[in-house]
Amino acid sequence: MCAISGVIALDLSEETAIRMLRSMRRRGPDGEGIVRSGEAVLLHTRLAIIDPDGGAQPMHLHWQEEDYTLVYNGELYNTEEVRGELARLGHRFLGYSDTEVVLHAYAEYGKDCVEHFNGIFALGVWESRRRRLFLARDRIGVKPLFYALPGKGMVFASEIKTILASTLVKPMLGQEGAAQIVLLGPGRLPGSGVLEGIFELEPGCRGFFANGTLTLERYWRLTDREHRQSLSDTVDSVRQLVQDAIRRQMVSDVPIGTFLSGGLDSSIITAVCAGELEKRGQCLQTFSVDYENNDRFFTASKFQPNSDGSFIRLMLEAIPTDHHWTLLTAENLADELENATIARDLPGMADVDFSLLAFCRRIRNSVKVALSGECADEIFGGYPWYRDPEVRERAGFPWAQNTLDRASMLTPAVKVDAEEFVMDAYNQTCRESDILPDTPPLETRMKQMVNLNFRWFMQTLLDRKDRMSMYCGLEVRVPFCDWRIAEYLYGVPWAYKDLEGREKGLLRKAVEGLLPRAVLERKKSPYPKTFDPRYEHLMQERLAVLLKQDAPLWQLVRKEQVKAVLEQQTPWPWYGQLMRRPQTMAYLLQVNFWLDRYGIKMLF
Repeated sequence: MCAISGVIALDLSEETAIRMLRSMRRRGPDGEGIVRSGEAVLLHTRLAIIDPDGGAQPMHLHWQEEDYTLVYNGELYNTEEVRGELARLGHRFLGYSDTEVVLHAYAEYGKDCVEHFNGIFALGVWESRRRRLFLARDRIGVKPLFYALPGKGMVFASEIKTILASTLVKPMLGQEGAAQIVLLGPGRLPGSGVLEGIFELEPGCRGFFANGTLTLERYWRLTDREHRQSLSDTVDSVRQLVQDAIRRQMVSDVPIGTFLSGGLDSSIITAVCAGELEKRGQCLQTFSVDYENNDRFFTASKFQPNSDGSFIRLMLEAIPTDHHWTLLTAENLADELENATIARDLPGMADVDFSLLAFCRRIRNSVKVALSGECADEIFGGYPWYRDPEVRERAGFPWAQNTLDRASMLTPAVKVDAEEFVMDAYNQTCRESDILPDTPPLETRMKQMVNLNFRWFMQTLLDRKDRMSMYCGLEVRVPFCDWRIAEYLYGVPWAYKDLEGREKGLLRKAVEGLLPRAVLERKKSPYPKTFDPRYEHLMQERLAVLLKQDAPLWQLVRKEQVKAVLEQQTPWPWYGQLMRRPQTMAYLLQVNFWLDRYGIKMLF
């Protein structure tokens, strides 16, 4: 994995280019490069996983009278298949990196190269004779790619911080950006970088920048199709797809590990990886996180019915691994508030981000690559809101049923109709859901729910996993984000997914015999959080201090409403399942730190 950036048709001094590289080094600590080619400057920093000696970037290729230069962040999981196709067409390779295969694929297939890839990626290719830039992002959106269009030029990068480091774009927040922070955050509008003039290339999109114009198109989306397989055949297909995705994503020239929470998704990945490594005479490294005093203060809830420890131990008894425990304190979490905000370049998921960042620091001491169970819930229908008829039928984003509470915080300077703003975004996504004609009402709603989660909630989680891990120089892969799984499951009827009336019932059936029975049947439980009251006290103390200051936060939200947060619990989480009062306070602290640290100017 890596960080990429480029500047097209704009002046960029060597000093500024170095400053941009410096902002990228956490994502790529193993190597770096700058190439100037005509009106293009391309930058790259590398985290070396495959072919350490042969995968340096920016990478060049002369092919059929065109000179190509590639910057690429990602991993292909079908490298050998694509390499074989290209070799039969006359291409010759100097090494065995997937980077070289990506570059040759673009030279051969042009923009259609992405349709040959199974992987996670964000890439830019400069064609010096045509004087145009090609940009593309993987189908699911696992790897990030932001851009801005100052003047007649372009600047693009893996992260917003690098675009700002170019000084070609100023950190400014307009009315829409402010509304996103308070009404949607930590989610954001598809394609938005929140800051004025900064955009994100959406998942499954590609395009060209030439002669001062950017032209984009979507090359992949969730598409409905008639499902003709029997239940038995569907179970077999899911088993094969999931296990193939996991095995493919084990490719690495450095040791790999897995996150292990004792939940269904991470346990499936761990079981498959451990079995594959055992065949090679190797032992899988696994990693779990817990929190000081959770044994005393854990409180079961609808969203978090049990803690992880006993289920992790069941997995370790059934599948021996080289296991690593990480125990985090309330102070560990509080100490990462600023770092997590810098890693994401935006306010995030509070201590759900902080803990992952601290956890990834520990994992990076042992491995460079880890596999994680994100996104099975979105694709297989695992979240409570998929199965709660009341929430399911209520209009609006099911993970954020608190628009009125959020709107009450806005200052008069933010002139937006809060309910209209949120509902427009929600309705637009529902309208975009691809659904076959004459689909029954329940099936229609479930496909809308999948698309809502796919386009919104899942993107927030993928942002979290990418930024927190890459800030530590750790590559985290997400096998359930294999686009073949997502595409196949979208057409599978809800009755199959909800097999036996259980969340992810289809997935559970597909992996019977792979896991201990108690783990296989464990009720959905989200990423663990601290229940130690010290964490809430630390956030209360920080927010109380902020309330006495003339802080930038008060340009966005009302002090009196924030004081109320200190005193009462809200009926709905701020976002998702875990962001209750302590996390809401932490989010507001993140917003203030972000506004101050990034020197953001309000345009209202």
